[in-house]
Amino acid sequence: MDTGFDAGSDVLSRSGDPLAGTGFRMLADLVADGDVVVLSGAGLSTESGIPDYRGKTGRRRRAEPMTYQTFVGSAEARRRYWARSHLGWRHIDRTLPNAGHRAVAALQARGLVSGIITQNVDGLHQAAGARQVVELHGSLHRVRCLACGRRTPRHELDRRLRAANPDWRAPTDEVNPDGDAALTDEWIDSFRVVDCRSCGGVLKPDVVFFGENVPRPRVQRCYELTENAGTLLVLGSSLTVASGYRFVRRAAEHAIPVAIVNQGPTRGDAHALLTLDAPLGPALTALLAALDRSR
Repeated sequence: MDTGFDAGSDVLSRSGDPLAGTGFRMLADLVADGDVVVLSGAGLSTESGIPDYRGKTGRRRRAEPMTYQTFVGSAEARRRYWARSHLGWRHIDRTLPNAGHRAVAALQARGLVSGIITQNVDGLHQAAGARQVVELHGSLHRVRCLACGRRTPRHELDRRLRAANPDWRAPTDEVNPDGDAALTDEWIDSFRVVDCRSCGGVLKPDVVFFGENVPRPRVQRCYELTENAGTLLVLGSSLTVASGYRFVRRAAEHAIPVAIVNQGPTRGDAHALLTLDAPLGPALTALLAALDRSR
């Protein structure tokens, strides 16, 4: 497949120390040139304690994520989702950005990162200080009414759900990457859901569920960022889902270098000028240190 580059031996072999080889030095050179657009995935947040979908933590998940069609088509499915999410949200809300998030924010502050596209819904880029982040799949920190379109903060819904379920104390020891938690049917059946305060409509987290389309203006903004990038830097994404993979393909079509830092292979490796198989926090911390030394 033609990626627009004669990568050849420049693609880093996924063996040895990824932070001590030619690939890492190439990555530092690309980032030093600036105009980097970051495309981040769930792997960037695993070091904060949020599991991913397909990596090492993702393989331990038992529950399947909620689909849009199931959510809108069944009141019982919505009760199940909101009961599980009510618990899972508390974990997401307490989660702090890790070294990888902080490094991306630092690169942006230095003027080297010109855009951030995240597939994550946890808000950790912003919590680390990043600005103007395009949340491709939305955010768990907001709620949207499917009838009137009104958006409200998730903390407001959390207060309403606590008031509607004052004696609900369900236990859980498993939180999924989309912010819900494993629960038994007993606890789900006793949970009370609330509706939109403005119109009585169905409330949904302001995220793109499986089976739902990303809003077209948001996709177009991501294409614009990608096409104007000096480098597209993929962080912690297997690129299995087409909504993120398409930007890697667009970069390759425009002969824009693609660099991928991820633990394990990705769907986009054939398009990449270089790949690094490494944990994100240590890799990005080392990248910042390397850039400091080159000043």
